[in-house]
Order: sequence, then structure tokens, then C-alpha cells
Amino acid sequence: MADTLVKICGLQDVEVLKSMKSLPLDYIGLVFAPSRRRVTAEAAAQLVAELKAWETGTAPRAAGVFVNPQLAELAELLRTVPLDVVQLHGQESPLFCREVKQAFPQIQVWKALSVAGHDPDVLIDIHALLESYAGTIDALLLDTYDPQGSGGSGRTFDWEQIPLYQQAAADYALPLFIAGGLNPDNVNELLDGYAPYGVDVSSGVESNGLKDIAKMTAFVERVKQS
Repeated sequence: MADTLVKICGLQDVEVLKSMKSLPLDYIGLVFAPSRRRVTAEAAAQLVAELKAWETGTAPRAAGVFVNPQLAELAELLRTVPLDVVQLHGQESPLFCREVKQAFPQIQVWKALSVAGHDPDVLIDIHALLESYAGTIDALLLDTYDPQGSGGSGRTFDWEQIPLYQQAAADYALPLFIAGGLNPDNVNELLDGYAPYGVDVSSGVESNGLKDIAKMTAFVERVKQS
């Protein structure tokens, strides 16, 4: 079985990124949506430049996190920041995702979906939902529904819903990442129970709102050694 991929999201500081060079990361996330972890295009360009300076074959790829962006906004930012992934974390339609793929064919497009609790009055046809995105995105990411925002809540969702999304994602050949409240203490439970394609962590590897190299190291080691 292939290694579970790891994405650490919400990087803001070049010196912190330099301290992560020894970690076998697959992706780092740069947040361009409203958030306390938001970075400017200029700061993001410095972070990506630092990634490019890492030894070939070991540097993680850069994913930009956006919420309901305009195509022109993406184009302007990508002229400054050479991202590998555009992660759409809002209510972006399949049509918009297709437009992004067509406009930037060299960049992967990921779509995040918010997962709320079980509600018998709100039945989501997951297959129909993913069918509508099939062919318009390169990966799917599940995050905890947050009525106050679009992710980054630090809370887990009901993991028992993961198999429904995994089956549907597999039917459309979509890699599935899991986010939402992950940390070094609970990630092994997720891996043992559901074996996701990838995991995405942000607040769970922070101390006092800042990325903590000890927590990041522990998280990555527990994923890669599972």
C-alpha cells in the first residue's frame, strides 16, 4: 500500500519552512482566503521560492487555498506565485472548477467539501455530487463543516461518513484527503480505521497559533510510519 500523503497547511513564515526540510512532506498549504493564516502574494512567493531551493525530488508541492475566487484573481496571483495546486474551499461549482483546469492546465485543482453531522432530513446524494465534479478536479478533500468559515475550525467531523465518500471517490478515480481537527494524537486512529489517500493538518500542529516543529515532526512521523 502506498504511503499516505501529508499536507501541512497554513504556512506563513520562511524560517519555519526552512526548519521543515527534513520532514517527508508531500504538500504545504498557503492560505489566500480570509483567515488568521492568510498570506500575501509576496509572502507566498518567498515561501514557494524557498521550496524550489530544496533538493530536487524532496521538496513538497505548494497548494494555494482559496474560497470562491474569481478566475482573474487566480490568474493574477499565479503570475507571482507558481503554485502546483489550487484548492477550492468554498461553494465553487463544477463549471468553475472546469474553467480553472482549462485556464491553468499545468496546475492540479482540488475541491474541498464540508462534512456536517448526520441529519436524516438532509440526505446528500454523494455519488451524484461527485459525479458532477468528475473530470473537473484532480482530488477531493473532506473538512469539518464550520458555519463561521470554510475550514480551519480545528474540529473533527463524524469519521463514520468517510467510507461513503471513499467509495464514491473511488468510483470516479478521485484521490481523497481528510482534514478537520487532525493532530499527532488522533491521526493514527484515522489511518487505522479508514486508510485515506492523504491527510491535511493545520491547527493540530500549532502551539499558541504558530506552527510547532515538534508537533509537525510527530504528526508526519506517525503518518509515514503507520
